[in-house]
Amino acid sequence: MKLLWILVLAAIAWRMGFGRWPWQSLGLSSWPDKPSAKPSARRSFAEIEALALLGLEAGAGRKEILEAHKRHLASVHPDRGGSSEQVHAANAARDTLLGALADRGA
Repeated sequence: MKLLWILVLAAIAWRMGFGRWPWQSLGLSSWPDKPSAKPSARRSFAEIEALALLGLEAGAGRKEILEAHKRHLASVHPDRGGSSEQVHAANAARDTLLGALADRGA
């Protein structure tokens, strides 16, 4: 049991030090059922979170991202009972997805 806790703490320390989980740094983060997937076809965890936050499906275009961002902002704006943290998260999600589109050349 102590070994498990040591491994967990070591993984967290690695994440804090290098910004990635140990298995990501070692290239072990590919899905077992899709070993031949191209790295550019994989979505980062930030992209997956951004899609979920804005309520979008994978493959959403620029227009869909901007519309979803606008809808989400309307519901989390501080004037409507939301918080500035929620607005910042929505803006970060939009920027992440638009950046991913630019990286993919779409």
